[in-house]
Amino acid sequence: MKCRYRFSIIAASMFLAATSQALDSSYSIEDVPHLHAEKQHATASKRVTSRFTRSHYKQFKLDDAFSQAIFERYLSMLDYNKSFLIQSDIEQLARWEDKFDDLLRSGDSIAAYDIFNTVLIKRFERFEYALSLLEEPFDFTLDDEFVVDRSDSPWPADQNELNAIWQSRVKYDALNLKLAGKNWDETKETLSKRYNNAIKRLIQTNNEDVFQLYMNAFAREVDPHTSYLSPRNAEQFQSEMNLSLEGIGAVLQTEDEYTVIRSLVAGGPASGSKQLSPGDRIIGVGQKDDKVVDVIGWRLDDVVQLIKGPKGSEVILEILPEGPNAKSYSVKIVRDKIRLEDRAAKSEVLEFGDMSVGVIEIPSFYVGLSEDTKKELAKLNKDNIDGLVIDLRNNGGGALTEATALTGLFIKAGPVVQVRDSYGRVKVNGDSDQHIYFDGPMTVLINRYSASASEIFAAAMQDYGRAVIVGEQSFGKGTVQQHRSLNHIYDLFDNALGHVQYTIQKFYRINGGSTQHLGVVPDIPFPTAVDAAETGESVEDNALPWDSIEPAQYKMVKDKSAAIQQLAQQHLARIENSMEFGFILEDIAKYQTDKDRNTIALSYQKRIEEQEQEDKARLDRLNLRQKALGEDAFESLDDVPKDYEVPDVYLDEAARITLDLLQV
Repeated sequence: MKCRYRFSIIAASMFLAATSQALDSSYSIEDVPHLHAEKQHATASKRVTSRFTRSHYKQFKLDDAFSQAIFERYLSMLDYNKSFLIQSDIEQLARWEDKFDDLLRSGDSIAAYDIFNTVLIKRFERFEYALSLLEEPFDFTLDDEFVVDRSDSPWPADQNELNAIWQSRVKYDALNLKLAGKNWDETKETLSKRYNNAIKRLIQTNNEDVFQLYMNAFAREVDPHTSYLSPRNAEQFQSEMNLSLEGIGAVLQTEDEYTVIRSLVAGGPASGSKQLSPGDRIIGVGQKDDKVVDVIGWRLDDVVQLIKGPKGSEVILEILPEGPNAKSYSVKIVRDKIRLEDRAAKSEVLEFGDMSVGVIEIPSFYVGLSEDTKKELAKLNKDNIDGLVIDLRNNGGGALTEATALTGLFIKAGPVVQVRDSYGRVKVNGDSDQHIYFDGPMTVLINRYSASASEIFAAAMQDYGRAVIVGEQSFGKGTVQQHRSLNHIYDLFDNALGHVQYTIQKFYRINGGSTQHLGVVPDIPFPTAVDAAETGESVEDNALPWDSIEPAQYKMVKDKSAAIQQLAQQHLARIENSMEFGFILEDIAKYQTDKDRNTIALSYQKRIEEQEQEDKARLDRLNLRQKALGEDAFESLDDVPKDYEVPDVYLDEAARITLDLLQV
């Protein structure tokens, strides 16, 4: 199923939000605020424009064509699923589409606020209409469907078409609650709270919300990693950088109406629960002994505030996994401080008969990583390991200096990465200590979420021929961002202007190729349901392109091209008879069948049948594993332990390839 446009905390939707209390009576249209620019916004707009046009790596022209692109992105942020505006609204607002370039330079935000105020009224009207649809129960015996993603559809032609879209949407919401065991009265109460509080949030929208969204429509049109942070969000960003927040250790983002787990912090409470995964949707949050609050449609920062709390306190999350027929479940997590030491590199030894492979898992390129890795290598060398796997899966990067230093642990000396600025100047970062801390067979395991510094290290290991890269094609983030305040020391006004983050440099491999857009292509790719065309840097329509520069001067440790061919053959022969890889191939086939599915049945019976089929398939798979292990079969999914872990077949195969490399 498609869901290609994702908001981060910076550009999270501030509309489809709710609070824990329902409204007894609805607001009237007169209560919807008419928002406008504040005095400091003119200065902030001009400074953002100056910073991006003069200092950004991408040398773009702020003209009418770029203005039209900003207009379209802004509309997409305001109404991604084309469920609030109709075609005549778009035609009316189009008078602004070629004006943004001039308005940004002058600091005039009139277009942004005019468009926003129009959408604000339309949203109010839609939620009022949604409430009216709750007067009578829905008929779930009909064979109709809900269209999940309308982003590629035309704008609704008229009000009747828009009403039909909302009838389908509200019925979808109601069916999900029925599938969760709620009767009609409970469903009506829950949805009434949800929609009433969405209206309340519309009323509470402020001028700063609009300005931030507007500036990010501009920033994200420049490139995906450029952004504007309002004073409030800039303060939150700084506090989160010190890693001392007390919470669950999960990075969250908004997708449509849902708060979605983007990643789990290694060593954090969420990761330790073994019950949460990236892609899971948080649909409810409760405190110990309190009722779980429905948070579908909430602002991201409000959900975060509910989840955060004192160390040692308990939070209850209602989780809805990815997939059209997924069942929700509750997870209890004890909050704790997210400390740097919990995210440090960790090692283990995998035994294969009389052979052993060391594994070093690196969750991020934090300051001090290379020194920690030296210690782990010393322990592994004492264990006389026969080979080594560096596990960089889900490692989103970090300090460039640590990527260079980590590479230096496995080569004597030489360049590691090239960095080019917007003026074309190239700087080469390298290692020169002439010392190797491990010189045996080595593989680097990556996946689609290995990015930035992870890609620098993996690319260097590949270019030197020092290691065999296995897994999935990496993310493709080959750019460097800079974070700057918009305030000047001589400013006379009291209001803060916020911060900007923008791209200033681009990474290049020592062979001259960029890691941007393409990422690192593994020497031995593993079968995976993660489609490189559906995620990663290349999905962004305005990502900086792949290109190349002159190679650096370096000497390959060993040409592994011939060995890789043999290793790939052994790998394919091994997974052909692997039960676990058979499961992966089944998942791939299902993904290929479902990935373009854009509708969900609104028939209760059909959804129940689909759920039962998926539950049976999952139970059958679990029991095949149990049988292979000589364990008793599970009677039902309720018997599966909450902390049940699927075997890490990718890591096991990476280790086996490492041993194959020893023989080759």
